[in-house]
Amino acid sequence: MSTDTAPAKQEFRNYETGALVAAVREHYRKMRSRQTYDYVQRMKAKYLTFDRPMHLWDAMVELNKLVDVSDPDMDLPNVQHLLQSAEAMREQGCPDWMQLVGLIHDLGKVMYLWGSDEDGTSEAEQWGLVGDVFVVGAALPDTCVYPEFNALNPDMSDPRYNTELGVYEPGCGLDNLHLAWGHDEYLYQVLRHHQPNRIPEAGMVMIRYHSFYPWHNEGSYSQFLCEKDAQYMEWVKEFNRYDLYTKSTKIYDLDEMKGYYMPIVEKYLGSGVIGF
Repeated sequence: MSTDTAPAKQEFRNYETGALVAAVREHYRKMRSRQTYDYVQRMKAKYLTFDRPMHLWDAMVELNKLVDVSDPDMDLPNVQHLLQSAEAMREQGCPDWMQLVGLIHDLGKVMYLWGSDEDGTSEAEQWGLVGDVFVVGAALPDTCVYPEFNALNPDMSDPRYNTELGVYEPGCGLDNLHLAWGHDEYLYQVLRHHQPNRIPEAGMVMIRYHSFYPWHNEGSYSQFLCEKDAQYMEWVKEFNRYDLYTKSTKIYDLDEMKGYYMPIVEKYLGSGVIGF
């Protein structure tokens, strides 16, 4: 295992300079211009079938083959980020359920195995798989990454969707919003339909909203928030300490980690076979 240390905090999420920026920028151009309200409804109908059984650890192995093109900080296989997050939580004495969430929070990216270029859910085209998410069906805020791409979204020319509230009611709460399609909502729904699932509500909220940066990092979408969303914010910000600031060049051996994490998987998710 490498002993390299993580970069300083200010180096993370730099979308303006660096070797990866051109690809990241193109990813977000596609994401912003193609993720409409109707697109999200189609993806939910298509992918939320829960009829692809796979052991959680096999899904981890598959993520060892995927590099997240939306991440300006890392060009390592995605599974290494999961292990870095989980191990940081373990080192800090976080509860075992939170370590599990750290381990699996990006596991929805396994969707690339049955995804398509057309949907943006493949290894080659990831604009429907990864990246900071935003609300569809309402005006896009300028707090989105690369806000200059907001105008490319067809919904922003549609009076049903281009207002501050769009198709929603004031104070409706985060859980009643439709976010851009990607691995967060996918994994959340997969786990919500899985039995047994003993992950606490806080862990499920961390999984669902950890990529919703315009809300939890920039303060947008206050018009939709309800009372319980303040608690959601606390949970997601606690998780973000380990999701973002543990990125490094450390490499973990997946097989070596299995002996520690599988008992935790079984404690909260039974056998670990999940219907994706």
